[in-house]
Amino acid sequence: MQHRQSIVRTTRRHPSAHDPVPSDGRTTLLLTGFGPFPSVSVNATMMLVPRLAKAARRLFPAVHIVTEILPTEWVAAPARVEHLLRIYRPDIVLHFGVSSRARGFEIESRGRNQCAMVPDASGCRPVTSAVVGGGMDLLPSRVPVAAIVRRLQLQSIPAYRSWSAGTYLCNATLYHVLTQTTGQACEAGFVHIPDKLAGSAALAYARSELRTRPGCPLTWPQALAGGLEIIATLLDQPTPNPARRTAALRDGK
Repeated sequence: MQHRQSIVRTTRRHPSAHDPVPSDGRTTLLLTGFGPFPSVSVNATMMLVPRLAKAARRLFPAVHIVTEILPTEWVAAPARVEHLLRIYRPDIVLHFGVSSRARGFEIESRGRNQCAMVPDASGCRPVTSAVVGGGMDLLPSRVPVAAIVRRLQLQSIPAYRSWSAGTYLCNATLYHVLTQTTGQACEAGFVHIPDKLAGSAALAYARSELRTRPGCPLTWPQALAGGLEIIATLLDQPTPNPARRTAALRDGK
């Protein structure tokens, strides 16, 4: 795998006052999570993604990191992703979502062109049962799934290859980004984490407290360390030094 720092760009991207886009050829990594949705009042990815981004900026200063918490809505989520892809043209896109079935980190291997006819956070249902009309039934993820799982397991972090991202917004978002980046030099993938990771009280989120519900197969220290390990893998970087990782996580709160 080519080292990301060697990638050189000649295309100037649109600037943003909030998150200025570099014009110096740096690798751009887009990290996303999701907001609340029916039955999940506090989405763990709302808490995970900002912390990962802050720590990753310290560990990988040569990488431009963009974050977004997507609305858990059938129309708004893919529209927002399409906008982000157009503006930032990321080299790597890594989506995080929650699942009640996640046994730890579930690294998705593919997106399915299928939508469950269930309501989103706004109460709306998908217009059709296909994510993209006329699209392929399955699209393979464009991240090194096996390598990610292996590196996480070597850190004693529960991680698995998943063959189904479900049929809700997580799968739809993965399928959309794989479709929208077809033919581009863009790695794109999706990672599920347990929904229990966030705990049940919205107050915990307001206070930025990282409390895990009893019985959750993944702890917050594992989630944060594992998220950084995934990013390092995608950047073709070695496992972050434990002391530097701890410092980056502490300073990134």
